[in-house]
Amino acid sequence: MSGEPEAGLEGSFLAGFPVVISLPVQWGELDAYGHVNNAVFFRYFESARMEYLERCGLVESYKRDRIGAILHSTGCRFRRALFHPDTVLVGARVTQIDEDRFTMAYRVVSQRRREVVADGTGVVVVFDYRRRTKTKLPEAVRAAIEALERGGGS
Repeated sequence: MSGEPEAGLEGSFLAGFPVVISLPVQWGELDAYGHVNNAVFFRYFESARMEYLERCGLVESYKRDRIGAILHSTGCRFRRALFHPDTVLVGARVTQIDEDRFTMAYRVVSQRRREVVADGTGVVVVFDYRRRTKTKLPEAVRAAIEALERGGGS
């Protein structure tokens, strides 16, 4: 994460996203057409997802109990091309919690152009890495997600 989010962009484009990170667009992320390659957006989502998982305690759960997250599926709706130089704000939130998984939404905003450039989704399964099988979402993590989504945690 680098840089401070530009005032106003979080409120206008990222309202409802409790986790927002700032990432510089790297020259090496451009493709032959001169814009950020589509695959890079999934890395942006991953960075925001990992920040979210850190804040809700799932990273610590993995370190302690080997109960962690595994990405089941992901998708992206590309809205606008993204160019260098720029900085993006990437928001992450949980939109649904089930017994052994949760669904996330992502949004990528160009600070330079002041517009949404992509929206994404991801289904994250809770995984027991010792037993090599999916498992229930730990109650403490569920509570932390719910608090984060209410604006009461970080």
